[in-house]
Amino acid sequence: MKTTSPTVQNVTISADQAGQRIDNFLRTRLKGVPKSMIYRILRKGEVRVNKKRIKPDYKLESGDEVRIPPVRVAERDESALSPKLQKVASLEACILHEDSAILVLNKPSGTAVHGGSGLSFGVIEGLRALRPEARFLELVHRLDRDTSGVLLVAKKRSALRALHEQLRDKGMQKDYLALVRGSWPSHLKTVQAPLLKNILQSGERVVQVSAEGKPSETQFKVEARFSDATLVKASPITGRTHQIRVHALHAGHPIAFDDRYGDRDFDRQLAPTGLSRLFLHAAALTFIHPVSGETLRIEAPLDTGLKGCLAALRTQL
Repeated sequence: MKTTSPTVQNVTISADQAGQRIDNFLRTRLKGVPKSMIYRILRKGEVRVNKKRIKPDYKLESGDEVRIPPVRVAERDESALSPKLQKVASLEACILHEDSAILVLNKPSGTAVHGGSGLSFGVIEGLRALRPEARFLELVHRLDRDTSGVLLVAKKRSALRALHEQLRDKGMQKDYLALVRGSWPSHLKTVQAPLLKNILQSGERVVQVSAEGKPSETQFKVEARFSDATLVKASPITGRTHQIRVHALHAGHPIAFDDRYGDRDFDRQLAPTGLSRLFLHAAALTFIHPVSGETLRIEAPLDTGLKGCLAALRTQL
């Protein structure tokens, strides 16, 4: 282990950084520093804004002068970081679109969108390491760890606000591809079923259809039929946790290799195709660019595992 030589940092808050709480700003700025230490230096008055003490919930304003005290952070040896560095480097090849305001990624299955819950590496941490010069990188929305496909990241706070507004106003079109059990009925175009989220003692999230849940709606369209499976396009109108997965199960057609809401017998049937991951892919995202006002449709190609599965199912036909 080696340690960095700490120095005082004096930071002038830009318009893009304004509006966030000082504790969240410090957590982004002081990567690797424990939360407890960040709150300690705030409590002791070592962090100053415009030469004054502030509370952790202080909201930064454009032009604020922030003094960050020296904080010593242990760094791991490079050899211990090499697998993580390889993951970071691999993200570069996943970028579908990038400009001054946004970055769009084809997220690989098996990679979390952010670290936490025992995971040291997530897409957003990887992108920050990949773009160390970027002053702002934040997720616009999320994808489940095992879901692949289009993931939108804002590079400016103003872009994040505009894109979040589109999400709230249902102005963003998300289209997923899912391989489900059995023959999905062509007439079943919409599933409306309220969803209730439960957090187990383990911290695991489980969602179920319940009258006590939040209103939820997903539109479905048959894309291809196979002997014992259907490829459907799923377009969520609301954005609930695990929504497509639970709505597919509710309709009687669980998604292939869904370890939480799936059907083990169906998964075993598909094993000869080589598939071993959740067949849920965010295939396309349509939204208005937060700066240009142009309507963008970004499509993410299927990975080799999903393409191979479909090819094998076609040969069976």
